[in-house]
Amino acid sequence: MINFNGNIVSPDENLLVNNRAFLYGDGVFETLKIVDGKILFLEDHYFRLMSSMRVVRMEIPMNFTMEYLEEQVLILAKANDCEASGRARVTVYRNDGGYYLPKDKTISFLVNVVPLENAIYKIEKNTYEVDLYKDFYVTKQLLSTIKSTNKLINITGSIFADENGLDNCLLLNDSKNVIEALNGNIFMLMGNKLTTPPVAEGCHNGVMRRQVLALAKKIEGLEVAEEVVSPFDLQRADELFITNIITGIRPITKYRKKEFGNKLASDLIVKLNTLVRFG
Repeated sequence: MINFNGNIVSPDENLLVNNRAFLYGDGVFETLKIVDGKILFLEDHYFRLMSSMRVVRMEIPMNFTMEYLEEQVLILAKANDCEASGRARVTVYRNDGGYYLPKDKTISFLVNVVPLENAIYKIEKNTYEVDLYKDFYVTKQLLSTIKSTNKLINITGSIFADENGLDNCLLLNDSKNVIEALNGNIFMLMGNKLTTPPVAEGCHNGVMRRQVLALAKKIEGLEVAEEVVSPFDLQRADELFITNIITGIRPITKYRKKEFGNKLASDLIVKLNTLVRFG
């Protein structure tokens, strides 16, 4: 028996009582965007998920192919009427048993799909203010670059942003460099140079980050670099924007006393939608 919210119940009535993702954060996940019955950038998502599973030493089933993953997500999208535009999350976790050392190396997965209002990416022009989150720092290590089910820094940072009237916060690593936002990668335009922190700094290896880097490198006259970004660089920037698979590109309009434009972000959104539509 267990005590759940003051009630003595059978453990069978609470599926989380032995769930390793719940107890120890022993899980990884991918967030996917579905448009017109297709998962955007499926191959990138699949191989990032496989890489994350290998990093945390999960046993990958032989049938867990890209085609199988796609099928499982799209079956649920159809059942939930989300084929036209949907947001899916695939969570993979080790099965019940053991404490820190798992008794069972096999995995289970959970798929959730909800509808999205917009299928195509659009540029948001309303005010979007950010600041640094300095209560906790991200360590420069491989575990920081994967999407695990341990997201306490993102949760506490989101609460901090809400309590301070901010739309988002930027995370720092243990060298006090800017690495990403709470919900995506960060890009900085200064003159004709577009910079994003390298993955070695501890940021997530974002799927949308990869698409934006590739698109930006095709723009004539624009230098694209993966380099360290310090907090002092932000106030000298001409544009700042956040990238993730759901919103695409989100311009930052204000950081402290500095306000920013969104011309490059707008141009990249157009190119991104062309890529989504026509490949």
